[in-house]
Amino acid sequence: MPVTAVRFNLAEPGATPASLSARYQAALEMAAYADEHGVTTVQTEEHHGADDNWLPSPFTFAGAVLGATRRIAVTVAAAIGPLHDPLRLAEEIAVLDLLSGGRLVTVARIGYRPEEYALFGVDRRRRGRLQDELLETLLKAWTGEEFGYRGRRVRLTPRPYTEPHPPLLVGGSSRAAARRAARLGLPFFPGAHLPEPAGYDEERLAEYGTEGWTMMPAAENPLLHLSEDPDRTWAEYGGHFLHEARTYASWKSGGTRSAVRSAAATVRDLRAEGVYRVLTPEQCVRLGLDGLVLHALVGGMPPAEGWRSLRLFAERVVPALAG
Repeated sequence: MPVTAVRFNLAEPGATPASLSARYQAALEMAAYADEHGVTTVQTEEHHGADDNWLPSPFTFAGAVLGATRRIAVTVAAAIGPLHDPLRLAEEIAVLDLLSGGRLVTVARIGYRPEEYALFGVDRRRRGRLQDELLETLLKAWTGEEFGYRGRRVRLTPRPYTEPHPPLLVGGSSRAAARRAARLGLPFFPGAHLPEPAGYDEERLAEYGTEGWTMMPAAENPLLHLSEDPDRTWAEYGGHFLHEARTYASWKSGGTRSAVRSAAATVRDLRAEGVYRVLTPEQCVRLGLDGLVLHALVGGMPPAEGWRSLRLFAERVVPALAG
């Protein structure tokens, strides 16, 4: 059966505290519903200082989702590693791993927005070294043993639930990211279908003698919304998809490679492009992909419409895939 995921970044242009609180509550209720109906994963992510209120605290949200569910995995894809204090993050993930019985998956990337580094006063030129330190610290901290950290000896408790450590992947689209994953023996998760750095990762695994693998996104990896009438949905809600597409496009530099990369300037262009797709349940089942990602609250989508999409996905697509 394909992996099925519901994605939440909780962006809402022009939100008020009340409307954003309602969106957060809706997302938790949707996660619980997805869990009850056999959806595999909830995906979330991290961005800071965005005008549309993009989620800045993915581990806080992950904890709430894990507390509201019993089976579903929660993937933070991705955390911006150099913006986190390594010791504090090691503790946060360990506690979430214990609370959930091992259902939290973390993908650590270095990020691509200079504004986020400036916001936290982190020297972006040091991002590679900071990412190395973060990943090395997490792995050492989770052993429960004393280790050297910035010139002193430290030991963190409690140890996580998962052995040998909580699921941790190295995200990125560069050779440097692939080399980092191979050196540490961690899975490499490219930002898109990128055979070149994935092949480089396999070469470095042999060089370092470590055990790891590449979790390659499929060549076709659209963000989905379900509807009985896709034409109506595009007409009424296409602006929400376009908002997110244009936001991503404004953030990404020419060298950034991502599965969510759009050049569309209009709703019509976006629909033709295929990065975002509105499908009937039957069309969704016929896609034949190894993974399906439903983006129920994309671009500030009204929760009522998000619920319609999720119910179609959970009640008509997931059972058909399992059957």
